[in-house]
Amino acid sequence: MEAKVFDSNLFKRILKYTKPYKARFYGVIAFAVFLSIFAALRPYLLKQTVDEYIEPKDKYGLLVYAIWMGIVLILEVFSQFYFVYWANWLGQDIIKDIRVKLFKHMLTFRMKYYDNAPVGQLVTRSVSDIEQIARIFSQGLFMIISDLLKMVVILGFMFYMNWRLTWVVILAMPILVYATRKFQQKMQVAFEEVRTQVANMNTFVQERVTGMKIVQLFNREEIEYEKFKAINDKHKTAWIKTILYNSIFFPIADIISSLTLGAVVIYGGFHILDGDKFTTFGDMFSYTMFISMLFNPLRQIADKFNEMQMGMIAANRVFDIIDKDSDVQSNGNKIAPHFEGNIHFENVRFSYIKEEEVLKGINLEVKSGETIAIVGSTGAGKSTIINLLNRFYEIDSGKITIDNYDIQEFELESLRKQIAIVLQDVFLFADTIFNNITLNNPEISREEVITAAKKIGIHKFIMTLPNGYDYNVKERGVMLSSGQRQLIAFLRAYVSNPSILILDEATSSIDSYSEELIQKATEKITQGRTSIVIAHRLATIINADKIIVMDKGKIVEMGSHNELLLKSNGYYKNLYEAQFAVES
Repeated sequence: MEAKVFDSNLFKRILKYTKPYKARFYGVIAFAVFLSIFAALRPYLLKQTVDEYIEPKDKYGLLVYAIWMGIVLILEVFSQFYFVYWANWLGQDIIKDIRVKLFKHMLTFRMKYYDNAPVGQLVTRSVSDIEQIARIFSQGLFMIISDLLKMVVILGFMFYMNWRLTWVVILAMPILVYATRKFQQKMQVAFEEVRTQVANMNTFVQERVTGMKIVQLFNREEIEYEKFKAINDKHKTAWIKTILYNSIFFPIADIISSLTLGAVVIYGGFHILDGDKFTTFGDMFSYTMFISMLFNPLRQIADKFNEMQMGMIAANRVFDIIDKDSDVQSNGNKIAPHFEGNIHFENVRFSYIKEEEVLKGINLEVKSGETIAIVGSTGAGKSTIINLLNRFYEIDSGKITIDNYDIQEFELESLRKQIAIVLQDVFLFADTIFNNITLNNPEISREEVITAAKKIGIHKFIMTLPNGYDYNVKERGVMLSSGQRQLIAFLRAYVSNPSILILDEATSSIDSYSEELIQKATEKITQGRTSIVIAHRLATIINADKIIVMDKGKIVEMGSHNELLLKSNGYYKNLYEAQFAVES
């Protein structure tokens, strides 16, 4: 399928982002007009100087015209400066607006979108693709407008000065126009491939850098190296196509320009030798400049059009994300209050992949202030319940209520503000411990954080770190152990003062000292609020008010620890005894 050379609908959509900057937009066009006029005046003044003052040997007139040429040159430089500066300024303002809109839209996506979208690709869209959009204005649109205006004004001056020589130039232009159009079509396809390979490379590098520990642990350095070489080779091949087309087009354009100049010199020269009054030495001088000024913009238009094409390809990719309304989380209109904490799952069914149910008709009731535990094998659906309660995903059927209100009625921000989660894999930002606890919430003071840390028993641990609460944990919290990261997550949940607390595998894979601190913290933060605990280590949930046992997306048992142990050959009993035997 042949690539579309110019998508007018996409271009109109991009231009809509110039509306807040109309004054600057029209200012750039005005300076483009001035620039074209001043550029065309220089060869014209040169003709006048040669014909009117150099040939007649008028020194005074020559000096006056030299001054005029100097003034025109200064005005041209002035126009050039403001044209380039304002065009680039406008481009940066526009991509700032698009980037903010894109990021805000990405924040509203369901988790399902991020399950399928490579992180490196999203980074490419948010950074390099949006930077490329700026070039539509800084190197594309306005440059093309400026070049076209220059060509129109120059042709006007040329016809005014000598229409015979002008026709010699015009006869050569269709050849260059045809070559330019073919060049644009080929470059459109080549640039599309370049952007695809850039996104692939970013995705690969981002994943391997993030997972470098796994790469090295399993001795996959050589394998990943060979994969990267293959991806890099595809990237190089895509760029070589653009280099090839440039290498063909620009020499052809130079040859056409040189042959046209030769034809003008020969044609004009014979007319001068024959004593033709319609062609002068001034014409010959000025036309050598005019041809270069006429053909160079035409040649550059192809180059600038390439910039526009790359920008529009990038814009199309960015708008493709912005247009994904189907992946946006539906938002309610009711502000969630501080819940009492009565939770009810009514025949809830859910599937991550269509027709592959993960939850198969879950019915569950949690009373206010209760601590319930959910246990079961991997893939039983434990964490899915938590994801649905927070509306990271939307249920296929059934109903989830809190305090008798359907959770879909609540605004997402207000709903999630009332639910705090401590995950097994704690994510910390490359920032201070204090900012990771408050997540830059200005409503939470340092004094509140310190008081909360003392209450749950982790203040002393934090103060043993360099700079205490101002200690920078670096990317993903690599400066802390997994147990220390868990403690920070507990404090983060506690200071948010949630109505409902969720602990998802929060005590697995940590040292005994951290586990002791976490158990004390758990007792403190679960006190007086509805809590849901998901755990593989059954010893941590013995005191739960109710234990929910899940298997293959269904609740198979429910009761207290002692009640479940009384069930002969019960799922929980077998699980507990097997785990107890292993630990012993």
